[in-house]
Amino acid sequence: MKRIPLKQVNQMIYADNAATTQLDTDAFEAMKPYLLNEFGNASQPYSFARKPKKALQEAREIIASCIGAASDEIFFTSGGSESDNWAIRGSALLNENKRATITSAFEHHAILRACEAIERQGYPVAYIFPTNEGYITPEKLSQVVTDNTFLVSVMLANNEIGTIQPIKELCKIAHEHGALFHTDAVQAVGHVPINVTELGFDMLSASAHKFNGPKGIGFLYIRKGTSIASYISGGSQERNMRAGTENVAGIVGMAAALKKNVDRMTETTAALKELEATFLTRLLLSGIDYIKNGGHNRLPGNVNISIRGADGEMLLHRLDLKGICISTGSACDSVNTQVSHVIESIKVPTEYANGTIRISFGVDNTKEEALTVAEALINILNH
Repeated sequence: MKRIPLKQVNQMIYADNAATTQLDTDAFEAMKPYLLNEFGNASQPYSFARKPKKALQEAREIIASCIGAASDEIFFTSGGSESDNWAIRGSALLNENKRATITSAFEHHAILRACEAIERQGYPVAYIFPTNEGYITPEKLSQVVTDNTFLVSVMLANNEIGTIQPIKELCKIAHEHGALFHTDAVQAVGHVPINVTELGFDMLSASAHKFNGPKGIGFLYIRKGTSIASYISGGSQERNMRAGTENVAGIVGMAAALKKNVDRMTETTAALKELEATFLTRLLLSGIDYIKNGGHNRLPGNVNISIRGADGEMLLHRLDLKGICISTGSACDSVNTQVSHVIESIKVPTEYANGTIRISFGVDNTKEEALTVAEALINILNH
């Protein structure tokens, strides 16, 4: 079963899939029984709780299989921000000697603000700046990491410019110094192949709404044997690590969406790269003066460009009037019109930086839509 085409809903072109994705219809159908009929609390001992409890376990196993983990290494959360905060704060709470945390300067704000919080409690944090192409190199991490490092947290793929980090090498360096390694994989899970065992992560954050699942649900992978403090006090849910009645419907929908995305990943990646090429080729032929941000190894369909002399905020609103949804950067910062910390960190020249926009295509976009977005953008810039 396919999703309802957005054009049938409200006659728009949605090209901001890095901000959120449309809920997959198959995921929604999987959720419905647990919203309507099988609404029992999975923590209860009576028979009416058996189906929700079984659904939770099956969803945990599906999610684990999609990232190469064991089912008891998956802990359900409310989404990526909670998972990130748990990884950072939960690690710090068990760090009695206040050893250092290392992260990158262009992480999602969920990581950066959690790091600011532990700094105020006396836990030192070091920030690594990316290259101009948006990579945290093994060489840079090697210059900063020491045997006093407790945790290294580097995102798998940047949410604004899409660069995929050399994460396996970074993880190895952290482990050589006795540090744990966490990755914010919110933008990457369901879009690029991930095997936590092969890559060596100790923790990984994910959020369902980034891969056509429901909003308000995510997970934190915690490798067996990794020491981390529990995050929410209360009941004994999630093996006493994260209290709160389980969102069974959301969890089931997340598992269904992730499995579907992983199963069709090769096909989707090829289609998204074609959409990206269609858009950029048309823009290039127009003579528009722009910089494409991010290196060669990027998330498929993620196009972040900085246009000389343009105003990204103006472009967003003008495209919105034409029924086209894009972003000026991270959606979590949509109220802040200044140049994003990601664009600043990769040193985009000032004359281009203010004209930064992000177009992120998804599985439902077409070549015709990619061309329409390009033509609309060209028209706005030329008038």
